Amino acid sequence: MTDAAPDSSTRAGRRRASRSAGGRRRTRRRSRIFRVVLGAFVVLLLAAGGTAYWMYRDLDGNIEGVDIDRAIGDDRPQKLPTSGQNILILGSDSRAGANAALKTGDVDGARSDTALVMHIPEGRTRAVAVSIPRDTLVTRPACTKADGTEVAPAERVMFNSVYAQAGPACVVKTVEKMSGVRMDHYVEIDFAGFKGLVDAIGGVTVTVDQDIKDPSSGLDLTAGTHKLNGTQSLAFVRTRHGVGDGSDLGRIGLQQQFMLALLSEIKRQDLLGSPAKTFKIADELTAALTTDSELASLTALADFGRSLNGVDPSSMETIMLPVAYDTADPNRVVAAEPQASALWKAVRGDTAIPESAKKSPATGGGNG
Repeated sequence: MTDAAPDSSTRAGRRRASRSAGGRRRTRRRSRIFRVVLGAFVVLLLAAGGTAYWMYRDLDGNIEGVDIDRAIGDDRPQKLPTSGQNILILGSDSRAGANAALKTGDVDGARSDTALVMHIPEGRTRAVAVSIPRDTLVTRPACTKADGTEVAPAERVMFNSVYAQAGPACVVKTVEKMSGVRMDHYVEIDFAGFKGLVDAIGGVTVTVDQDIKDPSSGLDLTAGTHKLNGTQSLAFVRTRHGVGDGSDLGRIGLQQQFMLALLSEIKRQDLLGSPAKTFKIADELTAALTTDSELASLTALADFGRSLNGVDPSSMETIMLPVAYDTADPNRVVAAEPQASALWKAVRGDTAIPESAKKSPATGGGNG
């Protein structure tokens, strides 16, 4: 005797049970997949966060800081009465470590080979860069070195020797004494780091109107446009025998030209579109930097950089401190008066620099 066929209600019940069981299996399967995906996503987030933190910590740790306020004390000019800023920028030549391989000539010890006072007027939409010739004879004030050693004041010392004799804080103090201008910030980049920075951004393009061949720096360029790598760029800003009268004054023009080209190239590149390239550039730059303690962190540098976004490098004015050849030593220069005083007065007052203050007797009335 056979069993009776199940009625329709029984078959429907089984289908419902089957669908219910299948649904539970699919739900459990989807839940497992969701947990796996969620877990993987969390791992990726943690990995990305860890990498970002590591990158930040690595870059932040690259920057060296100098407590300028503590080193100098209260014997300083007043800050600008506006939102303008003054930054002392030094290119240092330590002749040590990575810089040892870049040595030319027989000079030993650290030197501030390039010095610029960057004045950014109120509104921060333009900037003026004042170059101080390294051969300028200055009065060095009494200073305290980083190790606490006292350095006595001295007259008629070469400007670029102050760094070696008393350290960066004394360079800031010397500039403030000679100009009456308060430096809001200090930024130093060493030569080895400078070379790495240029290579990281893929080179810098410059145009020269005459052949330059300088055996001392190694620079060998024909007249025209050239894209310089890091080594060539270093030679470009250091050359002196292949331009002008072979003095430091001719080199200043090349340094100013290169600075503008470098800033323009950095601004032109889409760094946000290439995170790897951005990190490489930031790594090279921060490793080469020494700043005042206020700027000695990645966030502080980034915030300060963003505040200067309105400055167009192509409109930046470059001026050499007006100088005249020293009467006692024609191989040295001194600040020319009344031009130098008029220049610093304009910077102190955050006003336009008069044309008369841009003329340097040592360059025949021009400005380098």
